[in-house]
Amino acid sequence: MTMRAALRAYPTLLRVGLAEAVAYRAEMLVWMLTTTMPLVSLALWHAVAESGPIGRFGPRELTSYFLAGLIVRQVTSSWVVWEMNQEIRTGTLSLRLLRPIHPLLGYSAENLAALPIRGALSLPVALAMLFLGGSEGVSRFLDDPTLVPMLIAALVGAWLITFLLMCAIGALGFFMESSSSVFEVYLGLFFALSGYLFPLEFLAARAPWVMGATRALPFYYQLGFPIELMLGLLDRRAALRGLAIEWAYVAFFYLLATRLWRLGMRRFGAYGA
Repeated sequence: MTMRAALRAYPTLLRVGLAEAVAYRAEMLVWMLTTTMPLVSLALWHAVAESGPIGRFGPRELTSYFLAGLIVRQVTSSWVVWEMNQEIRTGTLSLRLLRPIHPLLGYSAENLAALPIRGALSLPVALAMLFLGGSEGVSRFLDDPTLVPMLIAALVGAWLITFLLMCAIGALGFFMESSSSVFEVYLGLFFALSGYLFPLEFLAARAPWVMGATRALPFYYQLGFPIELMLGLLDRRAALRGLAIEWAYVAFFYLLATRLWRLGMRRFGAYGA
């Protein structure tokens, strides 16, 4: 299928994906609840910060950080690895291969179509962040109009990294019984190194080199970077540098995912489900 035809069909795929998300809203609610760990971290670190600020994070700043983390997690998460594993094992992937559109585009439409529902949950959180959290950083962000398109680019890049990385892990299901164990290893690294459980600045006091290393890994650009940009914790130069690294990772994981997919297709075609 040509790219032009694929782009013409994509809005229809999004409408179908949204209809599925609405039809299976209970399942969607479960997926949304699995991304609420920042609220637990907020309660824990808020109690710690009441005895004194941790670096530049006091109770109000921590509230803003973890609520922003909840928003970013809701709008950039992807569950395609589970679908790919299931369809490869059961052989139902063959049905996708009969459609005149690349399966990875179909997966992306299904994941993107759920964003309106996730956004309906994130919007009240965003308002709570503005009124209850530390508004100073948000004000700095709003004062620089160039940071707004940078944040949009950062969120798009974070979603693409997550989706393409999930596709790469899911494609490993062509070569092993299930790639879910690889996903669990990834998830542990993501929780520890992305800023999901705590701001990465907490590492600077005892292990500055660890904090520097996290800036070179993709996990930070999936979550921590958009959060810091949203809260006005990065100046324009740091934001541009972060965007360059983030989109370099997008290109890398695109090449990795498509390469593993092509190799997996050869194996799938030779051996079947």
